[in-house]
Amino acid sequence: MIENKMFCFQCQETAQGTGCTVKGVCGKNAETNRWMDLLLSVVRGVGIIADALRNKGVETPQYAGDYIVDALFATITNANFDDQSILNKVDEGVKLKRLLLDMAAEHHVQLPDYQEVKWGGEKADYLQEGEREGVLRNADEDLRSLKELTVLGLKGMAAYYDHAARLGERQDSIIAFMEHALAVISNPDADMQTLLDTVLETGKYGVEAMALLDKANTGAYGNPELTKVNIGVGKNPGILISGHDLKDMEDLLKQTEGTGVDVYTHGEMLPAHYYPQLKKYKHLVGNYGNAWWKQKEEFDKFNGPIVFTTNCIVPPKPNASYAGRVFTSNSTGFPGWKHIETGADGHKDFSEVIALAKTCRAPEEIEQGEIVGGFAHAQVFALADKIVEAVKAGAIRKFVVMSGCDGRMKSRSYYTDFAKALPRDVVILTSGCAKYKYNKLNLGDIGGIPRVLDAGQCNDSYSWAVVALKLKEIFGANDINDLPIAFNIAWYEQKAVIVLLALLSLGIKNIHIGPTLPAFVSPNVLKVLADNFGLGGITTVEEDLKLLVG
Repeated sequence: MIENKMFCFQCQETAQGTGCTVKGVCGKNAETNRWMDLLLSVVRGVGIIADALRNKGVETPQYAGDYIVDALFATITNANFDDQSILNKVDEGVKLKRLLLDMAAEHHVQLPDYQEVKWGGEKADYLQEGEREGVLRNADEDLRSLKELTVLGLKGMAAYYDHAARLGERQDSIIAFMEHALAVISNPDADMQTLLDTVLETGKYGVEAMALLDKANTGAYGNPELTKVNIGVGKNPGILISGHDLKDMEDLLKQTEGTGVDVYTHGEMLPAHYYPQLKKYKHLVGNYGNAWWKQKEEFDKFNGPIVFTTNCIVPPKPNASYAGRVFTSNSTGFPGWKHIETGADGHKDFSEVIALAKTCRAPEEIEQGEIVGGFAHAQVFALADKIVEAVKAGAIRKFVVMSGCDGRMKSRSYYTDFAKALPRDVVILTSGCAKYKYNKLNLGDIGGIPRVLDAGQCNDSYSWAVVALKLKEIFGANDINDLPIAFNIAWYEQKAVIVLLALLSLGIKNIHIGPTLPAFVSPNVLKVLADNFGLGGITTVEEDLKLLVG
């Protein structure tokens, strides 16, 4: 019997300084948390050995990198609640680790004397190894903080890399860095400077991972373009697809074409409407609902099946009407929900979902109207002359990047209030589900340029880095921080962490984050980030307007 105790502080809702100790706010229980700790230990072991082999010029199989990516992705907040799914990944990792150990022995590669390497992977020891206080729970809170900051960044990076790889885009240097970073954080003797350097390097490779995914998405589906998205409903039965995986979206659209079943996006899948090769499907009717945390009430009204392609699952109530019509794919999982595996051809078969949809009523309408998006870097560059002219003429005084995550805490009303309070000559640049706090406010436009420019998913925060660098070139600025751009970022989980680290790696300073500061960042580490980058938390709308807008 697993003791009903846990420790987790990786999301924004965890208690400051203590984390979740009995059950996760996300719904994760102590047993699932224990198996996730075990999985992370196995992942670190695989990473340590793969890094040592690579350093000696020994080539490791591609699936070693794929395993690291998938396993890290599965431990992201709200991604996988299924114990058996997690344990299957542990089993897979143990087999892989033994293979890599054999390779190390064959090539006479010396391995570090770490627990993650030495543990033999016996199933009888799974519980004990899962309960063992891992290397990241270092007694020194500053060392622990930097290690956690790295591993949480790696989780976000893994998510982005996974999507890119599924579309055929890979980059070995990113995998090599992930292996190296896992080895560094596993070293009980790693010092502060080494760990801080690794944190910043995680941000650098986060930029590369987001660039890789941008290349994969635009290469497959075209550059996002200005699009009006319906938020009402049609009369046909529908399938609601949530998460971030555009390849799953394409598979579903192809298989539902001509069936009389409509497809709706939810949450972070909203930006699928912006891509030419996806929006061409006439039965992609619109976006249903809002950010992830409202799904319990909104899914009840959708009536049809729901597909989760990635994280942002909220465990349903036991008597929820939709509990029997939810499907998962990729790194996600939930007890009792059917998991759709990827076929040998790299695609998924959604026939069971489609058959179920045909037996369901059409969605209940919860909203009417349209929202506008599609302002990734290519679309912004197409409007560059107009935007630059507006800036030079004084019509646009400032841009505020309000990317990141949404969440259910009442303190997040700050972002709605901040957006409403911004002067009429300020434009919001957004990406991620943070947009749902203000993308339906009808904030108007400036000379035809909407005051809310939505680039897309959280990974599309990359677009704002590209845009900032382009504006630096256009205006001849000496430093990216001299541009009329301020950053007010909302975070909830690991994808927002890698976005933050990516921005820091680009030298962007004076970023505000909120609604609370991360519990896994110690006071001393926060001071280092504040002293070097001006990183700070939000205060009040009035004070932050003075600081960020002037």
